[in-house]
Amino acid sequence: MEKFNFLNKDKINQLPKTLGVYTFKKGAKLLYIGKAANIRERVKNHMQRPVAFWEQTLLRQGFGGQVGYIKTDSEIEALILEANLIKKYQPKYNVIWKDDKNYFYVGITKECYPRVFITHQPKKLYPKPYTLNPKYVGPFVDGKALKQSLKVLRKVFPYRTCRSLPKRPCLWYQLGRCLAPCFLESKLGKLIPGGKTQIKKDSQRNAKNLLKILEKGKIQVLKDLKKEMKAASAFQDFEKAAKIRDQIEALEKVLAHAKIFEEFYLTQKINWLQIQKILQQISKTKKSVARIEAYDVSNIQGQEATGSMVTFINGLPDKNFYRRFKIKNRVPPFLNERKGRDEGEDENEVLIAVQGKPNDVAMIKEVLTRRFKHLEWGLPDFILIDGGIAQLNAALNCKLQIANCKLIKVVALAKKENKLYIEGQEKPIALKSLPREVFNLILQLRDEAHRFAISYHRKLREIDLRPKNWYY
Repeated sequence: MEKFNFLNKDKINQLPKTLGVYTFKKGAKLLYIGKAANIRERVKNHMQRPVAFWEQTLLRQGFGGQVGYIKTDSEIEALILEANLIKKYQPKYNVIWKDDKNYFYVGITKECYPRVFITHQPKKLYPKPYTLNPKYVGPFVDGKALKQSLKVLRKVFPYRTCRSLPKRPCLWYQLGRCLAPCFLESKLGKLIPGGKTQIKKDSQRNAKNLLKILEKGKIQVLKDLKKEMKAASAFQDFEKAAKIRDQIEALEKVLAHAKIFEEFYLTQKINWLQIQKILQQISKTKKSVARIEAYDVSNIQGQEATGSMVTFINGLPDKNFYRRFKIKNRVPPFLNERKGRDEGEDENEVLIAVQGKPNDVAMIKEVLTRRFKHLEWGLPDFILIDGGIAQLNAALNCKLQIANCKLIKVVALAKKENKLYIEGQEKPIALKSLPREVFNLILQLRDEAHRFAISYHRKLREIDLRPKNWYY
């Protein structure tokens, strides 16, 4: 594994403007490892515009160590190298979050036609006694970049992603992204001599090469492919040799040109400074607004209730800070007027459903209470709640749990009226009266929180409908 080149903190202007991996080091310990398309600019952003909790902590403690870097030839290589270095060194601020959902793993099953998938919790996806025993690679920090990398690599090494083989080939086969082992079960597929053996061999070979790239990078895979090509030529199997040659060329091309990083300062298309001023005016605060969190809940009559937290930093979503909550407070069965509560139930227990109707206020209160227990996630400057004055008051009560709570401004958006209820102001503001940029941002926050909450709610409902002996 390559070694870092280190510079003192006061010499960060000498860092390269190329893509690669960087680290912050204090003494003999590595504190944080990250990747970037432009190492110098990314490190400067960490030091000059701290947003994440670890950045603020690092500067608050007076970071006076060194900054290291390793150049890479491609963005995919930077992603893979970052994952391998984090796994090797376990930097303090990369592993400070104990929640496994912060990291991503790629799994490849041991089947005739291996399946490739992404998961947060590898041990729970295929628990015993399931027999596929997938091989897992990770952890990867940037889920979006990982998905984009797999999408690019799939062009070179087509693989299967479906849980069970369908009855006929899907669109991925038509696009050349899957070898379509399902085609073998069709009438035409059964007529192809040796088809099953060849697709099985190619599927396992592609999965093996994909695994090598994710674990070690491109060098070993390219060496193996060149050996295969020479061996095929020696046996005068020129068709196979040409196929491998094309695969080598395609792999080198996609690794060199694939763009998988979404750098903030290169992609921001909105005038954030102007929007920030308007948000400061309507919330009557002089504190800068960089991090906004939006919350929503989803349920059916209180059943399988879920909550979501989405985070926008400088006007753009940052999915590394998305969180979802399964409502823990028990939902009682339909309460009749005579009893008022279940037998043996604590009178002071917060019920999220009363008389068969969901209590959105109690659910929002639970979500925010649990969220504010995680100060290691960092704190927002601005909070948007989906709801009216009742949800706003619940959020304000929860905010009192933390220090410096006055620095956080809370607003609530009522869907039916499309009015914005603002902390400390008696009258709400009509959303349509706000400038178009702020109007769009608030609706985007609300819709993203709603989408994230309802997607988790649907997932929980699907799990409940599955048979008890079904492993996932």
